[in-house]
Amino acid sequence: MKRRSGKAKTVRVSGSSGRRVANKWIKTKVLQTDGWLGSHIPETKRLTMDNLYDMLRKYGMVYVKPTFGSLGRGVMKTDRKVSTRRGRERVRYSYQLKETKRTFPDYESFYSSLMRHTDGASYLAQKGVRMLKHKGRVFDVRLVVQRAPQGGWEATGSVGRVAHPRKIVTNGSQGGTIYPTTYLLKNFVSPARTYRLMERMDELGLRTVKRLKRTYPGLVEIGLDLAIDRNMKPWILEVNTTPDPCPFAVLSDKSMLRRIIRYGKAYGKTYRLNCMKARRGL
Repeated sequence: MKRRSGKAKTVRVSGSSGRRVANKWIKTKVLQTDGWLGSHIPETKRLTMDNLYDMLRKYGMVYVKPTFGSLGRGVMKTDRKVSTRRGRERVRYSYQLKETKRTFPDYESFYSSLMRHTDGASYLAQKGVRMLKHKGRVFDVRLVVQRAPQGGWEATGSVGRVAHPRKIVTNGSQGGTIYPTTYLLKNFVSPARTYRLMERMDELGLRTVKRLKRTYPGLVEIGLDLAIDRNMKPWILEVNTTPDPCPFAVLSDKSMLRRIIRYGKAYGKTYRLNCMKARRGL
């Protein structure tokens, strides 16, 4: 595994017609108006003491993330574990932020500690998806959908992002490792099923951008972060309306990157390819 070296590269194109939608809660609510898309979104609520408690009792694992933010910053994984010792039930709560994990014997002290990391900002609680793993590390898929130069929408690329071995997020900026999507899926499904799964993810991306476009007419591109569970169901974790093409620059095959830049140029987009922290898996 080699760390990408060299100076940050900028692809400059004059002007910009994109529209940035930063509020993750609003984007989630918009997408949930489409029943099929809603069935691919993990239960998401505003972070409150009661909401997180109820979700941890229901799911055991919940991700807590800023309503506004990017690059995996501020994301925490929370867990509720129940064990029995000498006939008595014992409950432990824990959370992990970056490389640090803390465990507590009661919910109140756990929540109080967790909230100190939010700095009073708005946060969301999202059902934890038990994602597929590559060599013991969870991974997700970044899918980019863009307005096509000839009109309409097109899924222009996807990459697999494997989390840093000691972290819970997959972002390249957090030390994640980038692989071709099909390479990561080959250990779980046949080539034929991989093709169908890739088609399903593309369909999710196209339907997502069309639904958001109705609310945000200025939209020209999105990046979907998709988790795949053990039943091979893709889940929409997040939608970014200003997706960073950096992961595609890390791949040895630059065909998807060239297509993303070409499509972006057609609607006047400038991309900064600062890929100093992401690692190339192959």
